[in-house]
Amino acid sequence: MNFINYIVFTTFLFNSNLFFSQIQIEEIELPRKIKETSGLEYIGNNFITHNDSGDEPKLYEFNIKGELLKLTRIYTILNRDWEDITFDGEKYYIADIGNNYGTRKNLTIYIIDKKLNLVDSIKIKYKNQKSFDYLKFNRYDAEALTSIDESLVLFSKNRKTLSTEIYVFPKLPGKYELEPSLSLKVESLITGADYNQKFKLLVLTGYDLDLFEQYIYVFNDFDMKNINSAKFVKYKLPINDAQIEAVKIIDNKTFWVTSEHKGSGYPRLIKIKL
Repeated sequence: MNFINYIVFTTFLFNSNLFFSQIQIEEIELPRKIKETSGLEYIGNNFITHNDSGDEPKLYEFNIKGELLKLTRIYTILNRDWEDITFDGEKYYIADIGNNYGTRKNLTIYIIDKKLNLVDSIKIKYKNQKSFDYLKFNRYDAEALTSIDESLVLFSKNRKTLSTEIYVFPKLPGKYELEPSLSLKVESLITGADYNQKFKLLVLTGYDLDLFEQYIYVFNDFDMKNINSAKFVKYKLPINDAQIEAVKIIDNKTFWVTSEHKGSGYPRLIKIKL
């Protein structure tokens, strides 16, 4: 696998003030078997990912060099459109929630144990969604899921307003109707989320649909009990020919992300240092 290391300068805009930041990028090519990598988690000292729609229900384990180590297929479920995976220290949660055109009625979070065995599932639907007709610019799609305390937190990919709605629901098996706790004007399509309790840090990734620029959003001191006061800093990333789909926090300034392949290129594991 090819390894690329470079440093660039970029800018980001927040609250109408212009800030400057030096961003260091390291890129590692990933195997083409995970060309549609759409989620990212740790499994021991390695990573675990999955493809989105079009692949079988498989989890792929790879190391920091980008080498594929293990493939696990879960035979009793389907991959309709797996969009994210999160881990709370005890269980993994796979988000089969891709809903590009607002037509799905079977949105599911699969609960997986540490040995990657299926345990149970969570069924969700959006309480405010009344129509399931095909609609390109809809507000009921989502690709970003993370675990915070005793809850799962979902961030919408709102093509209609380029905002993200935050939905909070229990980790327990069951059926839940979701209502947004908060809407954030991110001006992009949110594709990934991660939360780190040690740093009290929430991070999102997203991209601009027209310019296809990639962004990372950093929420310092994020508090679920005071969610309405959430504030973020938005960074434009100097990454070309990419579609970032997932993120994992290393520390409060350093993150792993994965990008799907674009054109004839490889998918990538990318280390970002702000």
